[in-house]
Amino acid sequence: MTPTVRPGAAEEAGLSRSGLYRAAREGRLERIARGIYLPADATAVDWDWLEAATRRPDATICLASALAHHDLTDAIPAALDVAIPRGSRTPASTGAITWHQFDRPTFEIGREKIPIPGADQTIGIYSPERSITDAFRLRGEVGYELAREALKEWLRRGGKPARLIEIASRLPRAKSPLLQALEALA
Repeated sequence: MTPTVRPGAAEEAGLSRSGLYRAAREGRLERIARGIYLPADATAVDWDWLEAATRRPDATICLASALAHHDLTDAIPAALDVAIPRGSRTPASTGAITWHQFDRPTFEIGREKIPIPGADQTIGIYSPERSITDAFRLRGEVGYELAREALKEWLRRGGKPARLIEIASRLPRAKSPLLQALEALA
């Protein structure tokens, strides 16, 4: 597993802050984002996932990125969609990350943690059901087709509408459009 190194935690990696910058200049560490470094011989890792998880421990992959991770869409997101609790400071990032702020009371619904392949960190991701529900409630932002196609694929795989409706009932502006789509597909 590949550990990230940050200037504030350089001592934990056995380096002084100046030693960290020297190692980066010499090519022993690679800067993947402002203040985040990896060993130059590190295994391949998704830098955007790693940056999001390092900047915000509560970072959660959402919307089109979560749907793509769950193989519910063929769309390839231009940037990693990451949710953080509303009112949180949106981190400055150098990667292709789109930060979304979701309501604090509903933030944990359908959220799970997964390991970042090739790294020693985890990142949050919304379940397929939560991701579909979010796509419907935020259809003006992500497009109705994304939500509809993800729902069709999820149903084709044997997804249970009752679980979707249960999650949609707990999120604002989600239940009505989801029920309409389910009726149209039935």
